[in-house]
Amino acid sequence: MTHSDIALAPDLTGRHVMVTGAASGIGAACVATFASAGARVTAVDLDEGGLTHLVDELSGLAVEPCAADLADLDAIADLPGGVDVLVNNAGVQHVSPVHEFPVERFDLIQRLMLQSPFRLIRANLPHMYEQGWGRIVNISSVHGLRASAFKSAYVSAKHGLEGLSKVVALEGAEHGVTSNCLNPAYVRTPLVEKQIADQARTHGIPESEVLEQIMLAPVAVKRLVEVDEVAAMALFLCSTAATSITGASLPLDGGWTAH
Repeated sequence: MTHSDIALAPDLTGRHVMVTGAASGIGAACVATFASAGARVTAVDLDEGGLTHLVDELSGLAVEPCAADLADLDAIADLPGGVDVLVNNAGVQHVSPVHEFPVERFDLIQRLMLQSPFRLIRANLPHMYEQGWGRIVNISSVHGLRASAFKSAYVSAKHGLEGLSKVVALEGAEHGVTSNCLNPAYVRTPLVEKQIADQARTHGIPESEVLEQIMLAPVAVKRLVEVDEVAAMALFLCSTAATSITGASLPLDGGWTAH
């Protein structure tokens, strides 16, 4: 690779991208970003209405909605194949002490946020290996690198995703496939907004104090991360400039992990 070959903004014309958790938040931003870069994007989400709205918003771009419940592991085999770039983003949150944490909720979060990424990666690696190029982008979290009380299922799943991503990076290197995690702090998404009431209840503080006392307390940059920041980093990982980045955990955490 020469200096002239290195590009920061990839042209993904002819590439097939799959984004999970695509109907809102980080997922929707990734769909828009990758489609704008020329890719054909399969947008996967349980929220069929949200997908319809997204496709309408991105009229003119190659976005294909795919309604699916990724916690139903058997249904994953029915998803489209031939994916060149896989963005594992789907997730939910539940805030509760370990001794009160609903077992079925813990199990669902592991299926959705760890087992389904494994199955999607497993299904698409042969295609990536055959063509000698592929990108796995796992939307992890600062909670893939650090723990917080009352989030046992989420933290466990994200830590597992970090390990999976590193193994895929080691196995995929000789085949031109990279695998990385993005690790944002709290992002301005519906998932975060829904946490405010649970965080207030669990920590015994008013909802008006959750943002300052809980969400922004660990970070040096006192603001929420924006979805477009995460999507831009995901796209960057598909550029020639990022060819040597693999097995990495890339914090967009406002300095949280600097402590």
